[in-house]
Amino acid sequence: YRSMAQPLAVTKRAGYEKRFESDYYVEGYASTFDDPYVLFKDPWDGTEYKEIVRADAFSDAVMDDVIMQFDHRGRVYARMSNRTLVVEPDKHGLFTAADLKSTETSRSLYEDIDAGLITRMSWAFTIEDQEFDRAEHTYIIKKVGRIYDVSAVSLPADPNTDISARNMLDGEIERAHKEFERSRNRQ
Repeated sequence: YRSMAQPLAVTKRAGYEKRFESDYYVEGYASTFDDPYVLFKDPWDGTEYKEIVRADAFSDAVMDDVIMQFDHRGRVYARMSNRTLVVEPDKHGLFTAADLKSTETSRSLYEDIDAGLITRMSWAFTIEDQEFDRAEHTYIIKKVGRIYDVSAVSLPADPNTDISARNMLDGEIERAHKEFERSRNRQ
């Protein structure tokens, strides 16, 4: 179960129509394709380990009822099954649009996004197929299994943030680092 962060905005993409007729419309990209980002930095030797999502990684992904949350926790602000959320891959990444007019709490989330207090998105997912490019120190996500949620997030996982800010990865980074160290020691 993994997550990563990307920008979120209340304005629509240039040249595209809004997906919902609502005064509480937000959209963004929960993931981008073929755009490597730093996953973690080795504290011992400074090596940056990156991750990249391939454009065809979503071809068989299960997205039957994705929900929108804040920081991947608790309250649901929009969902696909009640038609207040759209989540779909396009040529740039995993596009997300939400209508946040349904409840007072979801409208409050919209106001936080509109004020620029919340500017990033993340998504929670499972991986069906990946590989590790040793030369580039890059994990390559080749196939996503299921997308559970897209979230507006307060602490994004960008190259300048500490990986501990990505609470959905607790334990996963350390496990991956230990696995990498074991494989490096076998060589």
